[in-house]
Amino acid sequence: MGIEEKINADVKASMLAKDSKRLEAVRAIKSVILLLKTSPEGLTEDNALKAIQKEYKKRKETAEIYQQQNRPDLAEQELSQALIMEEYLPKALSEEEIKGIVKNTITDLGASSQADLGKVIGAANKIIAGRADGKLVSQIVKELLG
Repeated sequence: MGIEEKINADVKASMLAKDSKRLEAVRAIKSVILLLKTSPEGLTEDNALKAIQKEYKKRKETAEIYQQQNRPDLAEQELSQALIMEEYLPKALSEEEIKGIVKNTITDLGASSQADLGKVIGAANKIIAGRADGKLVSQIVKELLG
């Protein structure tokens, strides 16, 4: 079952269960997928996962802003949507797994200084492919090259 079929089935299930919070989050994902279908790149599993990852990150950042503005009600709503979106994403890598991948990448590329930072981050991100936050990957690369 592809991501689009899974989302459509979950929209239907959420409607039947009258689960409005889940329905709202799944509809947001469906909206992004529909936009991808009409885009020049088209809909692929990779594009869909990247788009869901982007929506997930957006919700997390928005919740953080709401927390700073002392609006826990809105922050909780955004976080609940983020948790539902997280179900459609591949399992995130732990920091130790990321360090292992980065170490292998540094060895493979023969990187030794900060000048190789861009090459290492690019190669590591291709391997990690949306299973970790880009900021964390870049932080680990800087730490290991520095």
